[in-house]
Amino acid sequence: MEFQNTLEFAQRQDELDPLRSYRERFYLPAADGQTSAYFCGNSLGLQPRSVRDAIDLELSEWASRGVDGHFEASNPWVSYHEILTPPMARLVGAKDSEVVCMNSLTTNLHLLFVSFYRPTPAKFKIISEGKMFPSDRYLLETQVRFHGFEPDDAILEIHPREGESIIREEDILGAIDTHADELALVFLGGVNYFTGQLFDMARISAATHAVGAIAGFDLAHAAGNVPLKLHEWGVDFAAWCTYKYLNASPGNVAAIFVHERHGKNFELPRFGGWWGHDKDRRFLMESGFSPMAGAEGWQLSNVPIIAMSVLMAAIDIFDEVGMDALRRKSKSLTAYLEFVIDALAAEFPDEGIRVITPRDPDKRGCQISLLIEGRERDVFERLTAAGIVSDFREPCMIRVAPVPLYNSFEDVYLFGEALKHILANSEGM
Repeated sequence: MEFQNTLEFAQRQDELDPLRSYRERFYLPAADGQTSAYFCGNSLGLQPRSVRDAIDLELSEWASRGVDGHFEASNPWVSYHEILTPPMARLVGAKDSEVVCMNSLTTNLHLLFVSFYRPTPAKFKIISEGKMFPSDRYLLETQVRFHGFEPDDAILEIHPREGESIIREEDILGAIDTHADELALVFLGGVNYFTGQLFDMARISAATHAVGAIAGFDLAHAAGNVPLKLHEWGVDFAAWCTYKYLNASPGNVAAIFVHERHGKNFELPRFGGWWGHDKDRRFLMESGFSPMAGAEGWQLSNVPIIAMSVLMAAIDIFDEVGMDALRRKSKSLTAYLEFVIDALAAEFPDEGIRVITPRDPDKRGCQISLLIEGRERDVFERLTAAGIVSDFREPCMIRVAPVPLYNSFEDVYLFGEALKHILANSEGM
């Protein structure tokens, strides 16, 4: 497609967009009575309009049934998580037995590390990407210390080469090979939150397994953003939140994946809770933890029903649209954003505008990470004042996420016009 940086072109693309009606199924934030151009779905997704009815149903069930709602509600609470399993499994390319919705993201990762990070004096190192999300770094630091190692000894961070912004995957694969004899685990963000880089999880998992190590991923910025085939790729474990691209409300329930080759390995150490216990004996109140087969065996507690109802409303939309259709629009919309930014970089060559997200559409999701030569914070604040909702990450990154479910080509055009106005009126910055 030959892009044009005009309002007419953007509106025409929106008219041709087969997913255009889905924008109407979300609440769009407004500033001073004007709808904002919202590009922050990589931090918090927008609210589906169907959420209110989903919550009201469970509030009504609670009001009318009380405790009997656990077994007699329209969606019985005792098995509510099971309703979400099939669509969530389809979303991430997994078997139903490999997925369960539970807890929060970092909590889930700690629980999975109990089973899958089992260091020995010889094999204890973890390979991760540099500039990973801080919660993941804290996870790694505390896990290795719990096992008696020092982070500087156990954690091997792979950074971009000098003068580059993106990690070369051959450097990850090279580190796996170099440290084969002492490597216990490779743990990466499927999509790096800072740069938007999408890693080849199939290739990295295969290389990890070839040296007898475990491959795990934090998919917070990948689930609902890019197509995933976790089972086919042979990933050992993964976890993701649901409040970013999945639009399931702030801090809502997360989910995990455990490959079926581990799901029936009851010798794996794990922390127990009654929702992970054999469900046929769950209410016998007996001693002796007997984990369920599959990912469900990592559960601890019964789920928060009101929160899960929000997740159901959100995930139903993804199941209806399908990730292939979303990915097609995502590539086009993100490419248009890249085109608009490149046009501004050419128009304002002294501003130091630079995209650090991979240029290859297959190596990124729906995010452009943007530098503006030491002026990022001011530009970000001026964008916000102009009704453009983006995201700033320390020390110097503006992240712009054109989400295919509710963002439009006109949104992207308006972003470009707002940024152009800021750059053209930069006195005092």
